[in-house]
Amino acid sequence: MKVNTQSINFNADRKLIDFIQKRMDKLDMYYDKVIKSDVYLKVENTSDKENKIFEAKVSVPGDSFIVKKQCKTFEEGTDTAVASLERQLKKRKEKLRAHT
Repeated sequence: MKVNTQSINFNADRKLIDFIQKRMDKLDMYYDKVIKSDVYLKVENTSDKENKIFEAKVSVPGDSFIVKKQCKTFEEGTDTAVASLERQLKKRKEKLRAHT
């Protein structure tokens, strides 16, 4: 799956981008009709420890899923967002199965 990763207000290193790509690729196991996904990484300018925002938009035929997580690290945000997307994609697959 093609993952477009954009980091806002900072430069993401190669390791982080590869990590995100690897995690997002696992979504293909749950729903094989994913068209593309856009990932936005933002750092909020606050003194709060949880200032990293991970936002993902996954496009599937006829719909798209958006997940936004705020965590201490981008890796943690990636894991929680991907888990949430897995649940949404499984639910969509079940709905489509029920209609056929």
